[in-house]
Amino acid sequence: AQVSLTHTHTEGDEIKVWLPLSTTSPTWASYMTNSPTLIVMIGLPARGKTYMSKKLTRYLNWIGVPTKVFNLGVYRREAVKSYKSYDFFRHDNKEAMEIRKRCALVALEDVKSYLLVECGQIAVFDATNTTRERRDLILNFAKENAFKVFFVESVCDDPEVIAANILEVKVSSPDYPERHRENVMEDFLKRIECYKVTYQPLDPDAYDKDLSFIKVINVGQRFLVNRVQDYIQSKIVYYLMNIHVQPRTIYLCRHGESEHNLLGRIGGDSGLSPRGKQFSQALKKFIEEQEIVDLKVWTSQLKRTIQTAECLGVLYEQWKILNEIDAGVCEEMTYAEIEAKYPEEFAMRDQEKYLYRYPGGESYQDLVQRLEPVIMELERQGNVLVISHQAVMRCLLAYFLDKSADELPYLRCPLHTIFKLTPVAYGCKVETITMDVEAVDTHRDKPSLNSVSFAAPLWLHLFQNKSQTLLNPCQSCLVPFSEQKDSLQKEPPKAEFILRSICAFQPGGILFCREQNGQILGMRF
Repeated sequence: AQVSLTHTHTEGDEIKVWLPLSTTSPTWASYMTNSPTLIVMIGLPARGKTYMSKKLTRYLNWIGVPTKVFNLGVYRREAVKSYKSYDFFRHDNKEAMEIRKRCALVALEDVKSYLLVECGQIAVFDATNTTRERRDLILNFAKENAFKVFFVESVCDDPEVIAANILEVKVSSPDYPERHRENVMEDFLKRIECYKVTYQPLDPDAYDKDLSFIKVINVGQRFLVNRVQDYIQSKIVYYLMNIHVQPRTIYLCRHGESEHNLLGRIGGDSGLSPRGKQFSQALKKFIEEQEIVDLKVWTSQLKRTIQTAECLGVLYEQWKILNEIDAGVCEEMTYAEIEAKYPEEFAMRDQEKYLYRYPGGESYQDLVQRLEPVIMELERQGNVLVISHQAVMRCLLAYFLDKSADELPYLRCPLHTIFKLTPVAYGCKVETITMDVEAVDTHRDKPSLNSVSFAAPLWLHLFQNKSQTLLNPCQSCLVPFSEQKDSLQKEPPKAEFILRSICAFQPGGILFCREQNGQILGMRF
């Protein structure tokens, strides 16, 4: 939203307040590059819409795009506490049709709140949306709120796939508590027939030719893409074209214990310790016992992962993007040495480990972006063993286990431990196998706020809390430096060290700032 800066006066103190430039309705979202996006699922029941919704949401959140699913079935079950039969979904059941429409409107209001108030960027409306009337209602809602709309239609006419989906997912649905499989299958197939009566697929040649959408046909055998509007929609299309539902297992482990691990040093390119070599042999035995069909093995280009893979006696691929996080000037130092030589850097990393970037190195956020091609390739593949490093493994686990950016840097990934990941209907089953080979513990727990000290001076402060700022609902606030005595200090000081993402810490919380050419321009909080 556009804003203007006006001045008001309260008891002689000037206060700055952000106000909208205009109260008129927003322009149509297609002209706004960063408008929130509403992804609208389309398709008959048991076509994998919820599966795609959840996977897509997990991926978008992992790459840093705030996304949330709004499943209409949840709203319906809140409105109608007990489900009796497929009759509820008949198109001539007027009372039920009215209930379903009201549920859709309530869900869309929650979508609006999420995108405009809660700072979400993408909302996924997971429902059948099989009629043009319903889709037109959604389009009008989006236009009123300046949201972009991207439709995802799942089309499937393979009876085996449909039956498998019903048995895997719908039998355990809250709609069917304590029912026999045969009864569930019969009722659900009749529910599908109710939807077929009014189903109007997207028409790319006429009625829907101006809409942005992707049709996913028979679980990814074919795709039809129409009018992709922007970068994020292109990423959505690319992701959906890479996922599949074939059974497979992904194995993740770190390299065997290295010489640097024994010394407590981070980074570098040291070889395996004697115990690390023992782990390599134990890993070989484990893989052989699993009798995995067509297993692919990936490593980084660092010596310790290559030495671990060589013992397996199988072909392996080296990926540079699987290399450990780059610690920059702190490479091959111990944490004690970093704390002594770079106390500010050490403290800032403890404050916000995900965003913190080593001087001349990387942050976890950078690492996630680097690993995105690995995730895409893992989604395309069958059985894979990835031998990598602690930070890399944390990022990969966070994707598969749907962990937040706050949790990611503190996921426990011990040496000589294998994580066996099996994708299931709406998530991922994880098994942990610890090899009987001892190793050092390289994990650092998240420090409590009280235990963290910040040695750097605090440059930014609000004078007696007199400055007032109203936030735009969807944006963090950037408070500029002001000449007013009661706002921020008049002249921005030179940075004594590179600030990157984080500026400083004080009892009120973490202060984020923008830094350019050594000048601190302002702060986010």
